[in-house]
Amino acid sequence: MTPLQTARDILCNSRKLVVFTGAGVSADSGIPTFRGSGETGFWGKFDPMKLASPEGFVEDPKLVYDWYNWRRSQLPQVRPNPAHEAIGRLQQEGAVVITQNVDDLHERVAPTGATILKLHGTIIEDKCFSCDHREKVDTANLPPLHRCPKCGAYMRPAIVWFGEALDPDVWDAAEDYCTGCDAMLVVGTSAQVYPAAGLVFEAHRRRANVVVVNLDESPLDEMANVVLYGRAADLVPQIVGP
Repeated sequence: MTPLQTARDILCNSRKLVVFTGAGVSADSGIPTFRGSGETGFWGKFDPMKLASPEGFVEDPKLVYDWYNWRRSQLPQVRPNPAHEAIGRLQQEGAVVITQNVDDLHERVAPTGATILKLHGTIIEDKCFSCDHREKVDTANLPPLHRCPKCGAYMRPAIVWFGEALDPDVWDAAEDYCTGCDAMLVVGTSAQVYPAAGLVFEAHRRRANVVVVNLDESPLDEMANVVLYGRAADLVPQIVGP
């Protein structure tokens, strides 16, 4: 049996499937990854501590907000790729998506009521730097840096920055799904960002079958039942089928 056939069998026989995605699933839509090099990676060009930390925001809130608005301005031009669409078909069968991505590409193809847990927040919302106020952001009509209508502090992107804790409700739900799943499809993540990457290890520890799709080797390969190397947009549709 080929690795592709093995991956198909694992997904077909699963009753509690979790799909865990990272930046690689959106790279084929034209959204840069963070840990790639040169033109393919954000952190090869920008200092993460200046643009993705509370300290950086306090030091220069306009610089940080404008940078996120630049990222938001790209979203209307990008579309979900075949990997997103194939994952959407899995969601129609009850699969849960847990993602490290902050874009909205999974949401655009997900069936109504599908569970999508966004571990690192979302770029299409703002939240207050001080209180609990949140606002949806219109990516076609981006607001400038502005203050919270409730408390007057600056609004910031609703993303988990370096040095910040994950949302406990999202994390607890993700842990529950990963400890209870019988299979996990991992797509486009290097497994270098913790605690999120630890969810894959937990699923493996609980004896879930793990299928990994990545461009290159990663620490996840040692625990996977099958590993497929290549572009997510090419491989995931082949695994899932029509």
